[in-house]
Amino acid sequence: MKVLEKISDFAGKWMAIIALLVAIIALVVPEPVHAILPTSWVNPLLGIVMFGMGMTLKLSDFKVVFTKPKAVITGILSQFIIMPLIAWVLCLVFQLPTELAVGVMLVGCCPGGTSSNVMTYLSKGDVALSVGMTACTTIMAPVVTPALVLLLAGQAVDVSYVSMLMSIVQVVLVPIALGFIINAVASKVAQTCSKVLPLVSVIAISLIIMAVVSANAAKLMTVGWLIIVVVMLHNVCGYALGYGVGRALGLSKAQMRTLSIEVGMQNSGLATSLATMHFASMPLAAVPGAVFSVWHNISGAIYANILARTASDAKEEASSPKKAASGTKA
Repeated sequence: MKVLEKISDFAGKWMAIIALLVAIIALVVPEPVHAILPTSWVNPLLGIVMFGMGMTLKLSDFKVVFTKPKAVITGILSQFIIMPLIAWVLCLVFQLPTELAVGVMLVGCCPGGTSSNVMTYLSKGDVALSVGMTACTTIMAPVVTPALVLLLAGQAVDVSYVSMLMSIVQVVLVPIALGFIINAVASKVAQTCSKVLPLVSVIAISLIIMAVVSANAAKLMTVGWLIIVVVMLHNVCGYALGYGVGRALGLSKAQMRTLSIEVGMQNSGLATSLATMHFASMPLAAVPGAVFSVWHNISGAIYANILARTASDAKEEASSPKKAASGTKA
């Protein structure tokens, strides 16, 4: 078990590099990868990730809604307003073809990503707030995400609100609920399993990336740079605007860091799943989600490190006058 824990820690720490490597493998040798990993695997794999998330949740994680309502409400509104709007603007500015535009808007309309909790911890942000915000936006996703997709993409493509809602319930809410119940009735089992959950999540997300990239390798070679630029801008603008909203509303610096990461990091696996289920006639619609999965883990790790350093510098600056004063008194 200890060996698995070490492997799990390693996988969680280097998830960004692993995601990049598997994407490259799927792009270089797409045929054998696609033969082993068809896109039909995407939904079950996402369900596994969501089940793991549910096993880490407790009722106490939702207390933050009542203890820090301003920060939580700000986070929820920012998540479901900022990222969809950025997606819509980017699609207009870059005049993306319909397939890619749908994929980008799907990413923008999804709830926060599960990786955001880890990145918040690394950035010295408010982890309890991050977990609470991710849980709240994920639970709201079955209702809010299809409504946003219908609003932004409904004029260009056929969007079925009810069927999309039911899909999110099946691949997100049901697995999370099962994991939550197991954690509630068999907490020791959940705690033991939680030690290897990072490894399970990394494997599942990596397989999702490989399935989507291998299925669209040829088309990716022609639109690859365009979608990479759009995904990077989407993610970075989310970080910036999330931080800006937190500052404008007077949140603490730890909460500002948390809000920034929560807004910028999306549940891109869900976007990929919805694309494969509801826009099967447009296979490229799944690509933005797969690219976002790779990129936001890389950018998140870098950004969290920068935020952590600025937090440490701020503490040193705040403590230096006290040290100087105490030295003078001595």
